Amino acid sequence: MSRNDTSDLIFRRVLAVFPISILILVAGILFQLVYSSLPSLSKFGVGFLFHNTWDPVNENFGALPFIFGTLVTSLVALLLAVPVGVGAAIYLAEYAPPPVSRVISILVDLLAAIPSVIYGLWGIFVLVPCMRDTIQPFLGKYFGFLPFFQGPNYGVGVLAASIMLAIIIIPFIISVSREVILAVPTVYKESAYALGATRWEALSNIVLSYGKVGILGAVILALGRAIGEVMAVTMIIGNNVKISASLFSPGYTLASVIANEFAEADTNLYLSALIEIGLVLLLVSIIVNILARLLIWSVTGGNSTEGMK
Repeated sequence: MSRNDTSDLIFRRVLAVFPISILILVAGILFQLVYSSLPSLSKFGVGFLFHNTWDPVNENFGALPFIFGTLVTSLVALLLAVPVGVGAAIYLAEYAPPPVSRVISILVDLLAAIPSVIYGLWGIFVLVPCMRDTIQPFLGKYFGFLPFFQGPNYGVGVLAASIMLAIIIIPFIISVSREVILAVPTVYKESAYALGATRWEALSNIVLSYGKVGILGAVILALGRAIGEVMAVTMIIGNNVKISASLFSPGYTLASVIANEFAEADTNLYLSALIEIGLVLLLVSIIVNILARLLIWSVTGGNSTEGMK
């Protein structure tokens, strides 16, 4: 074996340590969560996921209200954020004058860097009063026949938390989607124009088709941020262990119950139940990412690296 071959072998093995260390880290986190959750797992079993009572006094715990709150707030946030984020990215990449695009892109990056507790404070002093005095009365008046928009106007609640999550994740969607659209080779668009395509036809049939995997990746990144968001949601969701069809009702998420009650866990079973909530949050994140990967495969025909067909 030559000296160059030996150096290459050593370098390859050194690099292999890094992905292996990531696998070890994930396995270690999963092991610790499972081990610390054993008292709760032993007592409640699988029923922990489907039980809707959370009673620390009588040590009766169930995670269903938190799973429900996490999924509802994240999905509603995506419904609000994806059209705005992708639309803004298209405008900044394709239609905005370069100086305007650069300035707004800098502002978007600044929004993504704001700590979530700042968003939470803004939510308490601005969003919650606006929800209570304007948005919820409007929705209740014109859409109150739907169960989603019924109930008293507290201001805090699932809808307020969903809007806050949407505001938090929009910068991620804009930033990644804009870079994906800008990465589309110019020759593809010029070829479409040469064939007589309009700007909209080139955008919809060429640019978005080429960048669909990257845009889906941006949505997945945003969903992961929404599922794991703690402080901003905890401050305005109302923190009520109740499952309700109304988006006006206060709720709870997996992350917020851990943040709220971990310091108050005064028994081993209570602490174990909260750690099992963390395990459930990790598993929900894994399942969501698996489903998102399946979605990407279905869009790209099984080839996640495929661009435009």
